[in-house]
Amino acid sequence: MGKLVSQIFVSLDGVYQGPGGPEEDPRGGFRQGGWVVPYNDEDFGRFVTEVFDGVGAFLLGRRTYDIFAAYWPRMTDPADPIASKLNALPKYVVSSTLTDPQWSGTTVVAGDLAKEITALKERTEGEIQIHGSGALVGSLLDLGLVDTLHVITFPVVLGTGHRLFKEGAAPTAFRHAGGRITSTGVSIQSYDLAGRPEYGSFALPENG
Repeated sequence: MGKLVSQIFVSLDGVYQGPGGPEEDPRGGFRQGGWVVPYNDEDFGRFVTEVFDGVGAFLLGRRTYDIFAAYWPRMTDPADPIASKLNALPKYVVSSTLTDPQWSGTTVVAGDLAKEITALKERTEGEIQIHGSGALVGSLLDLGLVDTLHVITFPVVLGTGHRLFKEGAAPTAFRHAGGRITSTGVSIQSYDLAGRPEYGSFALPENG
């Protein structure tokens, strides 16, 4: 059975929008695209390579899929650890409007998200990786379907843009599974799903 693993870049204030370039995701007049690029270093590259070593399939939201499909099929070097996996392995895109995907190996996922993703996990070996796709990740977290969440936090506050955890997100607890800090101050932390939060109180006990 496959494990659903999310990798997502966020700012200190939780924004995931447009990390890779100015024109990547300008929804809502967002003009700060490309905020990840200045923090790229060998530590970050090493983490990305490690992530792709464990992938068995990809699950993407429509916007991220379109961004990837416009770029990665043109990267044909078989030694590229990212392109080789993205172009060769099965890709699933969640969309109600995409009917004829051109990227080889793509299957459109529509209908009941919980049912479809549960079935996908059951028939897949290895990790089903979600890259970016913040809205999809939020929906899957609310459904309790994400097994591991890699949160890559960059030392920048953007002040505007789409955020990973919105008001009304399902209360969810995680177990810390490991982490590191890159030379440019990027915090890479991994969390496994642990169910619903537990609660307590720091209030002093009343005198008997």
